[in-house]
Parts: sequence; structure tokens; C-alpha cells
Amino acid sequence: MTELATPGQLRMSYWRWALVTVPAIVLIGSLMGLLSNSGYDNRWFAALDRPAIVPPGWVFGVVWTALYACLGLSLAMILHARGAKGRGFALLLFFVQLIASFAWSPLFFGQHQVTSALYLIIFILMVTVATAFAFAPIRKAAAWLLVPYMAWLSFATILNFQIDQRNPDAETLVPAAASTQIG
Repeated sequence: MTELATPGQLRMSYWRWALVTVPAIVLIGSLMGLLSNSGYDNRWFAALDRPAIVPPGWVFGVVWTALYACLGLSLAMILHARGAKGRGFALLLFFVQLIASFAWSPLFFGQHQVTSALYLIIFILMVTVATAFAFAPIRKAAAWLLVPYMAWLSFATILNFQIDQRNPDAETLVPAAASTQIG
């Protein structure tokens, strides 16, 4: 076969990738949050001294869903760029930051390791910046899709830092048991 794909065929190939990557990343990210009991329903988290800049709980669900969709679209663009110079390294960076990102909720919410989670989120941010630089020569749009994620990671790093500073004993904090009174 010596024929090149038409532009329409190329677009369809990208969308086929996106139909896999976006739901997969949203699903895995959501499962990690659910399995680690992340959010305001977590009694340990509710017992922490949290800074005033912590957004309402619903914001996290909306933001992370949108960010995971952006990550999935960005990944689809790079997967679609077969033969692009630096693609393998760019994908390696992407998956390193993604796996680390998926590990943050279990570390913070599940294991209550606030300081370790802070180091992890700093690592995630650094690798994501490197990923954006690796994506840019391959597909500029893929790199730009990482910008909202990097902005949120920066905000989340500040939150994590402030929670760490306000709760030096977070790892040993035991929230009060839920009580029910009859009568």
C-alpha cells in the first residue's frame, strides 16, 4: 500500500484514540479518588485544619473531570503522532506523571501522608512541565491542553503545603467517631 491517509481518515484515527484515552483516564482517576475515600466525606479530612482557600467539595469533581478529559485528549494527540521524533520519551513522561497523579489521592486521603503527598505533587508538577515541553514539538495543542492541569497542580500544591503546615500531626490524627443519639 503506497496511499497516504486522507485528512478525514487521520481525524478519525485521532478520535478513535480519544474515545479510549479520555474515558480511561477519567474512569481510573475517579476510581482512585473513590477507593481512597477522597473528599469531604472523609472524616480524617474533615478533622484537618484546612485553609480558607480550600474550594467546596463539588469543585474538585468538576475540575478533575475536566482535567482528566484534557489529559486524555492530549494523550490521544501524541499517540496519534506515530513516527514523531521524541514521541516515546514524551509518552514515558506523560505516563510517569499520570501514575504519580493517580497515586496522590491514596497517599493523602487513604494513608494520611500529607508531607509525602506534598513531595509527590511537587514531583507530579515538575514531570508535567517536562511533559508539556516534550509534547510541544510533536503537537503544540497537546502541550497547551496540559496548561490547565499545571495550573490546578500549582494550586493543589499550595493547598497541600498549607494543610501540611497547619497539621503537623496529620498522620496520627484520629477523627472523632460518628455518634448517633437516640432519645
